[in-house]
Amino acid sequence: MKKVFTIFTITGVMFLGATQSTFAQAAEAVESESFHQVLKQRFIEGGPFFMGIVLVALILGLAIAIERIIYLNMATTNTKKLVTGIEEAIESGGVEAAKEVCRNTKGPVASIFYQGLDRADEGIEAAEKAIIGYGGVQMGLLEKNISWLSLFIALAPMLGFMGTVIGMIGAFDSIQQAGDISPTVVAGGIKVALLTTVFGLVVAIILQVFYNYIISKVDGIVNDMEDASISLIDILVKNKK
Repeated sequence: MKKVFTIFTITGVMFLGATQSTFAQAAEAVESESFHQVLKQRFIEGGPFFMGIVLVALILGLAIAIERIIYLNMATTNTKKLVTGIEEAIESGGVEAAKEVCRNTKGPVASIFYQGLDRADEGIEAAEKAIIGYGGVQMGLLEKNISWLSLFIALAPMLGFMGTVIGMIGAFDSIQQAGDISPTVVAGGIKVALLTTVFGLVVAIILQVFYNYIISKVDGIVNDMEDASISLIDILVKNKK
C-alpha cells in the first residue's frame, strides 16, 4: 500500500499543473483556453528545432526519473525488521533458514545478506568480502541511468542558450538587411532568444528537483545497506562462538 501511495503521489505532482488548469477551466473556461493557446503559440514561436529538442529532453528525463523513483521505492526495505528476522532464523534454524528469509524478501539489502550467508560456512572474512563485493553491484543498480538524467539537466539550458545566440544572430541579420535598428526589426529574433532560454531553464529546474530526490533516495538506501551489513557480520560473529 505504501508503494502504491508513493506512485500516486508522484503522478499527482507531475500532473499538478494539468489539474490546476482543469479547475480553472471549470471556473473560467475562456481564460484557461486562452492560456493554453498562448503557451502553444510561445512554444511554436521559439522555433521547432531547439524547442523540440528541449521537449524531448524533458520527456526522456521525466521517463528516467519516474523509472528510478519507482525502482528505488520498490528497493526500499525495512532493514531493522529484516535484521531481526535473520537473527531469529539463524538462532532457530541456522544459516539455511536465514537464507530462506532473504529469498522471501525483496530489495538489495536482502540480496546482499543472501550472498554473505551463502559464504558464511567459509568463515566470517569470506562472508564479509562477499557482502562488500555484492554491495558494489547493488549500488551500481541503484545508480543506473542517473547519469543520463544529469545529462538532460545540463543539456536543456545549453540548448536554450544556443537558441538565444541564434536568435540574437537573426536579430542582427535583420538589422543588417533593413539598415535600421528599430525595435520592430529586432523584436522577432530577441523574442525567439528569450523563449528558448526560458523553456530550457524550466526543463532543467523540473529535472533537477527529481534528480535531487533520486540522489537522496539512493544515499538513504546505501546507508541502510551499510548499517545492515555491519549488523549481519555481528550476528554471524555472535553465532560462530
